[in-house]
Amino acid sequence: MTSELAREVDAAEVGFDASRLARVDRHFQRYVEDGRLPGFSVLVSRNGQLVHLGTGGRRDVEANTPIEADTVFRIYSMTKPITSVAVMMMYEQGSFELTDPIARYLPEFADMRVFTGGSDLKPKTVPATEPIRIWHLLSHTSGLTYGFHHAHPVDAIYRAHGYEWGTPPSVDLAGAVEAFASMPLLFEPGSEWNYSVSTDVLGRLVEVIHGAPLDRALAELVLDPLGMHETSFAVPDSRRDRLAALYTPSASGGLVRNDLMGGFVLAPTWLSGGGGLTSTLGDYHRFTQFLRGRGRLGDVRLLGDRTVAYMSTNHLPGNADLASFGRPLFAETPFDGVGFGLGFSVTLDPPATHTLRSAGEFAWGGAASTAFWVDPVEDLTVVFLTQLLPSSTYPIRSQLKQLVYSALVDRAPG
Repeated sequence: MTSELAREVDAAEVGFDASRLARVDRHFQRYVEDGRLPGFSVLVSRNGQLVHLGTGGRRDVEANTPIEADTVFRIYSMTKPITSVAVMMMYEQGSFELTDPIARYLPEFADMRVFTGGSDLKPKTVPATEPIRIWHLLSHTSGLTYGFHHAHPVDAIYRAHGYEWGTPPSVDLAGAVEAFASMPLLFEPGSEWNYSVSTDVLGRLVEVIHGAPLDRALAELVLDPLGMHETSFAVPDSRRDRLAALYTPSASGGLVRNDLMGGFVLAPTWLSGGGGLTSTLGDYHRFTQFLRGRGRLGDVRLLGDRTVAYMSTNHLPGNADLASFGRPLFAETPFDGVGFGLGFSVTLDPPATHTLRSAGEFAWGGAASTAFWVDPVEDLTVVFLTQLLPSSTYPIRSQLKQLVYSALVDRAPG
């Protein structure tokens, strides 16, 4: 059964100019027509009401099958907020404190070392003086990294161990986390921000505390209660024909099918809490409405409203933004004027971002150019799904913001 979306309301009822909102589809349809995107789907909601649903292009260019409202997408790092919600549900139950060292639950992190010099082949390290704490993992200030950054010798160490866009064959989440703990940290935990496998470590924490593999744990804790029945690590036979193909840009222009990163059909050995889920527009819309509802969707409450407010507050020391506290490398958000909470980016200073947006907006995206945001000031949520890797190929997210916000023509609904 596919996720059902509510009927669209008249745009004017919720403060949008319909003719301006139509620019969203026209703009991204041009991306499709000139070969930059295979296809797209976008959903805009205000005041909890669906105001715009647009689709264009193809979920499979070679088969010439269209993107539809129920198309299944690899959401990659849009998995991270879902895992973070599961972690904070356990926090609310008293399972741990945010300042607890992760080694209390995952002993492999007991004796971490920090890279101080040398090369990836001959690194120089010293013992870490600060343990990795759970809040470090939620805020990506742990000192862990990603192999695909290609920005530091420790990134290369990850790649040498087989961790760039995945894991070595037959390695499960527990094995991957043990490997992460065996490699040096980029910096002392809490001293900088670096986008990393931190949320995968949190996925392992969920497994240990909940007592079940991550796929079952997320389903029991978050997905099933929210009615996100089409969000999963593996795409079952019943919806496999709706799975969009993944593409990368070719050197000569146009698109190249990316089967190497295609996966997600067979049940994975590696259950990535940081990037392993597939989902649909309807399912992820339900998740954004849960966040908009400060932990509640309909009659279902998974988090207290103060917990969601706390998660969507900047947790970087001194209220710093990523430009001053983060490393200038690949991420799913701009750095100027944007901080980071517990699972999301958080807009601190809209003018500094040079993009139309509101202070307090929290958001994230995925490696295949997907994105979402929740704007409490305007009572606005937006989900954008496509399948183009990497997400840095085109300025899709900033353009989407300027198109959506320029279509708002009233004050936030009261």
